[in-house]
Amino acid sequence: MEKQVKLFDEIIELTDRFENSLPALTAAQHAVRNEVYRDGALPAKVKWLIGLGIAIKEGCVACILTRTRRAIEAGASRSEILEVCSVAIAMGGTICTSEALRVIQLLDEMDIN
Repeated sequence: MEKQVKLFDEIIELTDRFENSLPALTAAQHAVRNEVYRDGALPAKVKWLIGLGIAIKEGCVACILTRTRRAIEAGASRSEILEVCSVAIAMGGTICTSEALRVIQLLDEMDIN
């Protein structure tokens, strides 16, 4: 499996290029994301973890890597992230296991214990 940190960096670079070509769309998407992932009835950390579980179920690599990193930035621990992976696997079966392996590799690469 490719290095997840490197893959994430490549995704961010491509996303930046895409977003620069569509600034109005980008502004709207960022406004929605910023509203959704702010602290509210649920803390931002929990929302990023929920997003991670959905991303794993959907198999969206960019979403998985981004939400894992954002959850970490919001204070999520390795144990919390792995529990989210387990819920996704329970809901989605073995196909979600392969995406959970991506999360584990990213955590290892980032030295998140």
